[in-house]
Amino acid sequence: MSPNNDEAAIAAFLRTKGVTRCPTACAVPTHAHGSAADRQVLRQRAERLEALREQKAQQAWARAVGIAA
Repeated sequence: MSPNNDEAAIAAFLRTKGVTRCPTACAVPTHAHGSAADRQVLRQRAERLEALREQKAQQAWARAVGIAA
C-alpha cells in the first residue's frame, strides 16, 4: 500500500466512524495540556478506578481473614 492509499483509508475510517480524538487520550494521563473539561473527566476516572481498587482490596482482605463482606 502506498502512503496515499494509507491516507485515503485513514480518512475514510475517520469519516465513517466519526472519530474526533485519539482513543488513548482518555486512557492514561499524558504531558499534553487538554481542556479543563478533559482534565476533569480524567480526574473523575482516576477517582473511580482508585475507589474500585480499594473496594477490591478490602474484599480480598475480608476473604483472606474469613470476614463476611
